[in-house]
Amino acid sequence: MVLVSGSGTNLQALIDARNTPSLPNTEIVLVVSNRKAAYGLTRAANAIPPIPTACLSLQPFLKNNPGKTRDDYDIEIAKIVLNKKPDVVVLAGWMHVLGDGFLEAMTNDNPPEPAISRTPVINLHPALPGAFNGTNAIRRAYDAFQRGEITRSGVMVHRVVKEVDLGEPIVVREVMMKEGESFEEFEARMHETEWQVIVEATAKVLDQVRPAGE
Repeated sequence: MVLVSGSGTNLQALIDARNTPSLPNTEIVLVVSNRKAAYGLTRAANAIPPIPTACLSLQPFLKNNPGKTRDDYDIEIAKIVLNKKPDVVVLAGWMHVLGDGFLEAMTNDNPPEPAISRTPVINLHPALPGAFNGTNAIRRAYDAFQRGEITRSGVMVHRVVKEVDLGEPIVVREVMMKEGESFEEFEARMHETEWQVIVEATAKVLDQVRPAGE
């Protein structure tokens, strides 16, 4: 299962890699977005065969459920996820920090129904471990290079924990900075690296959770 908020280029990399040597015997059971206008939902619908989608936005959820909180929203997202019983949940440009309720549902033995436990959740982040945690990591890395503070950045996929972008790295790939390169050129190289890393990390986690022989 894949969670997205925007254009879905990383989702597209996973779609294209399905049932290839890079990601064998793999089905994306659902694409979830927290934004109705996210083009990632269109990518899923246009896939062959089409991938089911779901959308639940925070503010409409709170408006339609007086008394509910952001934590309730996160638990509702968890219920949508768990209903499909995925082997792994991939946050591929999901721009909403999931709270304790979601993570507890994924890792506890008694999550919200239907019962399922210890579903790994992984996140793509365009920075090296411990560097530029949080939002706008690509721009912040580029600006740091312009100031002479760094010579390289990178992309990682890590396990999701309560602390933002501090979970155990699964795959890390360095991207060297280039003198005279525009931000747009650097950003494009970072995105190309993201597409490789997200497929590699997803395959690695699936190998860990699937029974031998699948």
